[in-house]
Amino acid sequence: MNQAEKSLFAFGVYLCGLGLVLLLFPNLLLRFFGVPPTKEVWIRINGMFVICLAFYYIQAARHRLTLLIRWTVWARAAVIFYLTAFVLLVGAPKALLLFGLVDLLSATWTFIALKNETQRPEGKF
Repeated sequence: MNQAEKSLFAFGVYLCGLGLVLLLFPNLLLRFFGVPPTKEVWIRINGMFVICLAFYYIQAARHRLTLLIRWTVWARAAVIFYLTAFVLLVGAPKALLLFGLVDLLSATWTFIALKNETQRPEGKF
């Protein structure tokens, strides 16, 4: 695996953990944000979606799908803007920005790795 693939793989593993927490122990995460516990199914459904997304990211990294890896950079970088808007406009907990920061940092890691891969002289490692 090259560095870009490793960065997306690592992010996929992170998403697996986050998805499992949302799926199995959602109130643990809600408590961190100061949100009342819930018995609603929606947060668990979001956990399922996060796990599915993690699967795609891990498989894209494993199978060297560079085009998809490039696409993820822009989507992951956008997350911080959405979460910032949620905090500023609808009063979402500020701690939510930590998730956006993880997305932004990991997207930056992937972006730099992709840039370094394209700048490497042919035949040199």
